[in-house]
Amino acid sequence: MPSDEGSQDVFDRIFALRNVAIVGCSPKPERPSHYVAAFLKEHGFRVIPVNPGHREILGQRCYPKLGDIPEPVDVVDVFRRSELVLPVIQEAIAIKAKALWLQDGITHPEGEALARQSGLLVVSNDCMLRRYYQRLGGKETGEAAR
Repeated sequence: MPSDEGSQDVFDRIFALRNVAIVGCSPKPERPSHYVAAFLKEHGFRVIPVNPGHREILGQRCYPKLGDIPEPVDVVDVFRRSELVLPVIQEAIAIKAKALWLQDGITHPEGEALARQSGLLVVSNDCMLRRYYQRLGGKETGEAAR
């Protein structure tokens, strides 16, 4: 079940933001982090891959961590296991991101509360691709958007 901040107003506010860091972005096209990043890029978002194991993904420079990105980041979209996300959330706060999106299956109540207290919009346990696809009028769950 998506977070309680999964209202249309919150989605609208997040989708108005255009610079999205994808934490855990994979170079493998079959991985959700890759196809979500590709979808967002194709739909006009500035996608910034974050993965310490790669130099470039989707033709974009890849950064080892959020703090290494030299430009403002609006949204931090996280593809990491729940038990590993607290440091990512703390980094998102430190770089003054405006929103935190934890993908399907990812939650961290303590970290989410910390992000909210720091002024970030927060969505957890939900898919950014699916929600944007629905916003475009798609009725599918997002798989069809790949």
